[in-house]
Amino acid sequence: MDTYVCSVCGYDYVPDEGDPEHGITPGTPFGELPDDWTCPVCGAPKEAFAKIDD
Repeated sequence: MDTYVCSVCGYDYVPDEGDPEHGITPGTPFGELPDDWTCPVCGAPKEAFAKIDD
């Protein structure tokens, strides 16, 4: 699965890790995150993330 990076703070959303502290289970692809999900570090909206090219 693709990793996405926050353009504001540099946080990497790694699908294999999810965001358990905010109810996102490991294995959740970025595209399946709720529309109101925000960066757990800086609070930036989902739209502020960009896919990292492998």
